[in-house]
Amino acid sequence: MEPVTLTTERLVLRAFTPADIDETYEACQDADTQRWTTIPSPYARTDAEGFVTRMVPDGWRHDTEYTFAVRPRGGGPLIAAASLHHPRSGAWEVGFWTAKEHRGSGYMTEIVLALARWAFTDLGCNRLEWRAEVGNTASRAVAEKAGFTFEGTLRGALLNKATLRDCWVGALLPGDIGLSSIQPYLPARDAQAGRDGKG
Repeated sequence: MEPVTLTTERLVLRAFTPADIDETYEACQDADTQRWTTIPSPYARTDAEGFVTRMVPDGWRHDTEYTFAVRPRGGGPLIAAASLHHPRSGAWEVGFWTAKEHRGSGYMTEIVLALARWAFTDLGCNRLEWRAEVGNTASRAVAEKAGFTFEGTLRGALLNKATLRDCWVGALLPGDIGLSSIQPYLPARDAQAGRDGKG
């Protein structure tokens, strides 16, 4: 796929370009970003260069990962990176990080919802998944604010820094944000009862 540009009320999401390398490098020096994401740690300038000039374009070219640099609509600093990746059986997974100085502004919830709408309307996605290492409460808060349903903990399902770690998993379906699904959805009776509080 050729890279696309998405906009929200406050933000522009577009593919990374070489002009983003310096800010990517700086943002990825943050200890929390290195701790909770799978980026290299320590994070070198060559890591930023490889991400921007090879990994991002390859993902778009091979339809395996669509990664966006996020900036304010009127121009300004790099706020975040977000991607849709690991497509399988009509499902995609969302991943993201926010530059430290831009956390707490609701940007990532806005970004995740923009990616979800695009995935559900243009990519044939019928289920958007979110995963984060157990303990990454900031990522979980974003997912919950965006409407994801928490589905549980997967043991040893996240490889980070050469170590398998337990991760949380959640999902967003088109109907969760007022969109129609490509296929009809028939929830399990027990699952529906649980959501209705009828156990």
